[in-house]
Amino acid sequence: MKQVLQKWLEEYFGNEEAVLLSVMLIVSVVLLATLGHVLGPVIAALILTFLLQGLVNNLQKLGFNRPVAVLTTYLLFLLGFISVLIGLIPIVGRQTSLLLSEVPNMLAKIKPLLTSLPEKFSDYIGPEQFQLIFVRGSEEVANLAEQLLSFSISSFPSLLAIMIYLLLVPLLVFFMLKDKDILLSFLSNMLPKKRRVMTVIWDEMDIQFANYVRGKAIEIVIVGSVSFVAFLFLELKYAALLASLIGLSVLIPYIGATVVTIPVLLVGYLQWGSSNEFAWLLAVYMVIQVIDGNVLVPLLFSEVVNLHPVAIVIAVLLFGGIWGFWGLFFAIPLATLVKAIYNAWPRKQTEPENTDQPA
Repeated sequence: MKQVLQKWLEEYFGNEEAVLLSVMLIVSVVLLATLGHVLGPVIAALILTFLLQGLVNNLQKLGFNRPVAVLTTYLLFLLGFISVLIGLIPIVGRQTSLLLSEVPNMLAKIKPLLTSLPEKFSDYIGPEQFQLIFVRGSEEVANLAEQLLSFSISSFPSLLAIMIYLLLVPLLVFFMLKDKDILLSFLSNMLPKKRRVMTVIWDEMDIQFANYVRGKAIEIVIVGSVSFVAFLFLELKYAALLASLIGLSVLIPYIGATVVTIPVLLVGYLQWGSSNEFAWLLAVYMVIQVIDGNVLVPLLFSEVVNLHPVAIVIAVLLFGGIWGFWGLFFAIPLATLVKAIYNAWPRKQTEPENTDQPA
């Protein structure tokens, strides 16, 4: 056993770069697990910088020098940032408050439907058991609504964190765009001169991360905008809120679309019941999901993600549990990073055993 372990260590950790890379990975995981929430503004700024760097490069190709390209890109970013703060967020916040205040009425409307279920499933569940389930579910929903409605009072640290994001993120984005080369050179000087494996991993992941972040941002905007227009056309209540949820749901593959389907269909059913309008809502929502999964995702990520669905779900659960929201956002690129590290990991070449027999 000792010889087997020693042979394995010599093969995978017999290289100086492999040991250094292992230490860097362990330190990174510990920092993200312990200080990930503190580094949130920096991470958000990095994501936005990845998005904006593509526009800077395109402007430079059109003949703009770098300072002008950076300034133009940053001004466009500020315009969009302020537009979202002034336009979208107040509407979504107002619709969220209205939806939460109508939760008791929704429960009252859906109760007749639920009370008819014991008759249909009397062979599987009794009336007393179903009543108990309904009462407990109503209590949980009411408690959740009460907690969300008291957000402004009980979540002062969260409001403070939002203010920090609003102030720090635009500032960090400006300096990351402006001093990109300086920052990359500083990080490069902290690494050893001989870093063949790290260079291979960086070259692959630089493209992967940038393309993934830009593609995911485009997907969120397209899916959210199309959903919003469709819901407005159908005159669905809380159109902005539900469309925002659908757009953000693409951050979590497979799971997000499944979870967000519940509030969309529930709001539609409570508004229209079993009518043609509800059938149209169901059809439109399914068309949006099909187009997203079968057209947008292959078009935007055909050369970015090459992972099995099981690996993607495991990555979402693992990194989401370790790192919360940012773990969910970066689950796929982090899984791709793990794959790239495994493929490029320095291995000590072992001498093949001589199996030739003497004549």
